[in-house]
Amino acid sequence: MFEIIAYSLIGLALAVGAVLLVASRRPDQFSVSRTQSIAASPERLYPLIASLHKMNTWSPFALRDPASAVSYQGPESGVGAKHTFNGKKSGTGFIEVIEANAPSNVVLRLVMSKPFACDNRIDFALKPNGSSTDVNWTMGGKQPLIAKVMTLFIDCDKMVGKEFEAGLGNLKRMAE
Repeated sequence: MFEIIAYSLIGLALAVGAVLLVASRRPDQFSVSRTQSIAASPERLYPLIASLHKMNTWSPFALRDPASAVSYQGPESGVGAKHTFNGKKSGTGFIEVIEANAPSNVVLRLVMSKPFACDNRIDFALKPNGSSTDVNWTMGGKQPLIAKVMTLFIDCDKMVGKEFEAGLGNLKRMAE
């Protein structure tokens, strides 16, 4: 009996060690990006992104948790605009506009403490394309070991990418 337990523990330790070894070789940074062509000018789209009040009317991350405790600080729009949130589905953290160049791009900083700690950069790039605008939504940041382990079992690009696609679809419906 003792032998079986010992071999099981050795096997488990080897499996955990193998997972940690494989995960440790994954990239230290992650990036998720999606693009949507929207039949609207950059001038029409920019205010819907640079204002966190307006962004929260189409962002799936804000829409998924309407009971979340929300507050806004700073200006209505542009650099310094900040939105804090605390909810069961949305987690706890804040998002802040750190760069805004009308009408071509908005850069945000997302800091969360729950359900996991992160400090990520979010970029929205608006590029005219004929009578439409290509809106690119990218999020990137550091990927600690625990996140690297998670990505072995969960396709985070696919999971977050679905949210970006839904949000860009909402923005498209709102702007067109």
